[in-house]
Amino acid sequence: MANNIKFELILCIVNAGFSENVMEAAREAGARGGTILRGRGSANPEAEEFFNITIQPNKEIVLILVHEDLKDVILKAIYHNSGLTTDGQGIAFTLPVERTTLIREDFTNNAEQK
Repeated sequence: MANNIKFELILCIVNAGFSENVMEAAREAGARGGTILRGRGSANPEAEEFFNITIQPNKEIVLILVHEDLKDVILKAIYHNSGLTTDGQGIAFTLPVERTTLIREDFTNNAEQK
């Protein structure tokens, strides 16, 4: 596996029941899959007022590892499909991934071709 391949981790937090919307948008934009975790939000009333939304306590967190070249396209798709102005009220951000292991060769080759 080539050491020059760089990945980013996209994290998207949405209201419970909307993680499949996130994954659908991400797949259409080039993501190959993701992991969905259940969580519970702990926002305070000031956050609700600041964002002008009602924050639901039950959340789903979607983790998607992507080649860095696909990051912006996938984030934009997630935003349009599940952003703060949608019922999912999603927020997404990325973190750089320093190292990876056990990533199939065809995954990295496919990412290089895009």
